[in-house]
Amino acid sequence: MIHLYWGDGKGKTTAAMGLALRALAAGQKVAVVQFLKSAPSGEVPALETLGAKFFRGKSAEKFVSQMDEAERSETRRVQDELLRAALATEPDVLILDEACAAWGLDMVDKTLLRSAVLDAPVGREIVLTGRDPADWMRSAADYDTQMRCHRHPYQKGVKARKGVEF
Repeated sequence: MIHLYWGDGKGKTTAAMGLALRALAAGQKVAVVQFLKSAPSGEVPALETLGAKFFRGKSAEKFVSQMDEAERSETRRVQDELLRAALATEPDVLILDEACAAWGLDMVDKTLLRSAVLDAPVGREIVLTGRDPADWMRSAADYDTQMRCHRHPYQKGVKARKGVEF
């Protein structure tokens, strides 16, 4: 089944990591590709201790919009490499965190990403997260959950808090 957690609200990655925890507790193999992220967030060490495999990184510590073409090309190459490495682990659950952004910003081989989702072996759960999913992601999703922000402490000037936002 394909799970899609998308929108401008908080909770997309949190929902995906909750599913990872549940799968690990059931004895399943979990691989998580965190597109366009380099630093691990707070849940990563705990999930790794339980056996989840994380694949993250990019060539530059910049937002894609700040990268020159050489940095974008290298980041694209790194993202493809991470996805291939995750697929090689043959996980029961494959989480593609920020896949929507990687697709929309052309930071991943689109044929590879689409195949990883649509041609997954029977029984593999696929989770996609991000703000703006491609039409094919919405069409393919068995679970289509939109996270919508109605209110957030950031709007009052509260900075991201360890253990809550990261």
